Amino acid sequence: MKVSTRFREMFGERLGTVTRVFRAPGRVNLIGEHTDYNDGFVLPAAIGFSTWIAAAKRDDRVLQAYSDGFDEKISWSLDALSGPPQRHWSDYIRGVAGALEGAGHRLAGANLFIHGEVPLGAGLSSSASLEVATALALTSISGIALPRLELAKLCQSAEHEYVGTRCGIMDQFVVSFGSAGHALKLDCRSLEYELLAVPENLSLVLCNSMVRHELAAGEYNRRRADCETGVRLLQRYLPEVRALRDVTRGDLERYKHLLPGTVYRRCRHVVTENQRVLAAAEALEAQDAKRFGHLMYLSHASMRDDYEVSCKELDLLVDLAASSTGVYGARMTGGGFGGCTVNLVRADRAAAFKAHVAQAYRERTGITPDIYICDPAQGAEAWTGEEGVQV
Repeated sequence: MKVSTRFREMFGERLGTVTRVFRAPGRVNLIGEHTDYNDGFVLPAAIGFSTWIAAAKRDDRVLQAYSDGFDEKISWSLDALSGPPQRHWSDYIRGVAGALEGAGHRLAGANLFIHGEVPLGAGLSSSASLEVATALALTSISGIALPRLELAKLCQSAEHEYVGTRCGIMDQFVVSFGSAGHALKLDCRSLEYELLAVPENLSLVLCNSMVRHELAAGEYNRRRADCETGVRLLQRYLPEVRALRDVTRGDLERYKHLLPGTVYRRCRHVVTENQRVLAAAEALEAQDAKRFGHLMYLSHASMRDDYEVSCKELDLLVDLAASSTGVYGARMTGGGFGGCTVNLVRADRAAAFKAHVAQAYRERTGITPDIYICDPAQGAEAWTGEEGVQV
């Protein structure tokens, strides 16, 4: 995508002369949901919707951010960033600046103009997109050179401490390290990763249910607490277990009696989902779309029944996909309780699939879904020049 002249003009109108432009994409997780904060495996890809930030350095210690999506401007002193979450979009900006300052990186004051393309509440990680774009902007104009991995970890810390969501590392990692045309298999313990090519004859079609259930944030943290409870109980007999990543299916069944029913189901999802991610990566390397798609359906069933983070609208979208021509697999993606499904579709059937699902979903729910045909995209970048020269 090119950075338009109008984007730069809008910055000048609001905050002053632009010096640098940065972008960070959203992401879709193909398989491996709620495994990242359990030290497990995930298989996401960056997508072609980004958060764009135009940034100019200031002469003082003030950070000022304007969001054109919310038509709102917020300012902070870089010497007074602490405080609890405000449940406001600016928590992400304040949090990234606070995490950087807290790690000993003294920031320059800055004016930020923020333009977001990643759909909000769709499970496509608009939050990590905003965090990583902000981190790139603030470090770059402050003359701070950070390894990309450290930047991703600081963004995760910002979401923990300033937003109040105890997320894993997946979102910030793939937003930072994603590669066009590839999915990224990530070991969330070692942070070793492998780029896997997505065949050109396949499309990733994202179907936005257009629903967002308000209980999502609290339920996300409860699911994580359930997993931690499972680990503590299993450690009585399996002292080597550090996280659910270390638990086999046999272990789980052997010590099932130690776990409350709900905790057992949460653990079963994570343990089996890790197995599905590894199998899906093998299928992708073998270009076995049918096998990959079957694993996606199994993943959705596990999130619906064991982890209980789906909803009737997401289940309907998966059912519609399963009855469509040219679809290999479908599942909900993201934290759950609304948002999107990801569908692995033959590229030559993607447009017809989009039309079919839009009509059928509208007839069943009265809601018109947003549907996006995507290819895996490049990770976060700094840009310069009006024509969007990558640097």
